[in-house]
Amino acid sequence: MAGIGFELKKLFRATGVLSMLKAYGYTGMITAGPMLLGVVFLLSINYIGKVAGLIEADRDLLVCMITYCLIASMILNSIFSMVMTRYVADLLYDGKESDVLPSLEGILGIMMPAGGVLWIVFLCFSGLDFLLSVLNFILFMELTAAWTQMNYLTAVKDYKGILLSYIYAIIFAVLTAFFGCAFLGVSIYILMLSVSVGYGVMIVYDMILLYGYFPNSMENHYSFLPWFDEYSDLMLIGFFTNVGLFSHLVIAWMSDVGVKVKGLYYGAPQHDVAALFAFITILITTINFVASVEVNFYPKYRKYYDLFNGTGSIMEIEQAENEMLTVLEHELIYTARRQFYATALILSVGLVVLERLPLGFDSLMEGFFRILSVGYGAYAVGNVLMLILMYFTDYKDARSSAIIFGTLSTVLSLMSLQLDPKYYGFAFTLSSIVYLIFTLKKLMNYTQKLPYHILSSQPIVAEKRYGLGSRLYEFISRNSKTA
Repeated sequence: MAGIGFELKKLFRATGVLSMLKAYGYTGMITAGPMLLGVVFLLSINYIGKVAGLIEADRDLLVCMITYCLIASMILNSIFSMVMTRYVADLLYDGKESDVLPSLEGILGIMMPAGGVLWIVFLCFSGLDFLLSVLNFILFMELTAAWTQMNYLTAVKDYKGILLSYIYAIIFAVLTAFFGCAFLGVSIYILMLSVSVGYGVMIVYDMILLYGYFPNSMENHYSFLPWFDEYSDLMLIGFFTNVGLFSHLVIAWMSDVGVKVKGLYYGAPQHDVAALFAFITILITTINFVASVEVNFYPKYRKYYDLFNGTGSIMEIEQAENEMLTVLEHELIYTARRQFYATALILSVGLVVLERLPLGFDSLMEGFFRILSVGYGAYAVGNVLMLILMYFTDYKDARSSAIIFGTLSTVLSLMSLQLDPKYYGFAFTLSSIVYLIFTLKKLMNYTQKLPYHILSSQPIVAEKRYGLGSRLYEFISRNSKTA
């Protein structure tokens, strides 16, 4: 993740519990901030609506609208995010900080109109009235911008500012809901508006951080387009990973536990609530992975690859390789062990806590939670292995693993509709286990022949891919010069 490593190293070097909390907190804000914010909004705004007397049908519709916007915006962003992260990292490596902001403006200029048109088409047939459709559209566009900002905020070392943006978002959202219901009366419109206000505050604050950190060349807004030709595998990796992660949720909405809320809005409350809390368990692995890789693994990785630039002897290269792979093995085992402990703790203690919350947990929801917690745990470790493959630029195996996971999760979930509802979560869990095993095998095979992949598997002459992205960039460049 571009730029996060330096700040984490500085924080982890500092002694004391507070410094450790700052380091892990900073990592969590960058890696999971908008999603956690969405969970907070789902729970808090829905609770305010319940206390204020909003009818259950409207509360269910509110949850569905927020969930649809979250999932749709994440899948849209998944097509672009990995390529843009690579592009921003290349800009920072080349010292072209002044082109970072133009690329943000450029990608938003592509994603938001394209995604907005598709979302408008969906809303036209969604069954919502005009005002709810407008609020729904605003939230979708905000989330699209928020996910994109995360690709850039990793380079901004003002973690306090990022934390404040989340705090202000929650405060403004809750206050809007509270005072709106108090003075105008409780309604789904007020509560949906409050969520949009919260994300709007966060986006504006994060934009202020970005524009205050990076210089702006005001040019090269679309110079990232050729990267989509060069790194097209990253588009497939991001897309299929997110499809595998969310398709089982969408399919459950059409199952025997699913209910039609309104128009095209469906939900499966028993499955969705269990999946939401099971999903939260993987944040431990996600945060720990980013921290451990940036602080412990990356320095060894960078040293090893630098030695191939003509500065290292064969003995030095072999020693650096052994050190790097030893650290990698240690960090992967540590990450997997921590996820295992977290899952075991959640299944024992966490379930007891959830049963005492006013969430209506019954035996079916408990079953969903157990099996999905195992599934998300396996996914988290498998995804770490896939990201390590990408660190070694083994995009081919990373792409294959993502496609297998996305396809298997979707197909098995569809097949599970023929089974008793209590077995629905097994499809995702089985797909996650296959994902973990496949990526582990590919990573082991790749690292066993690491010098070969670095020196012999690369083309002798650099091959530049020329596709739609490059042609579009040339078209834009020609027209901008003649204008």
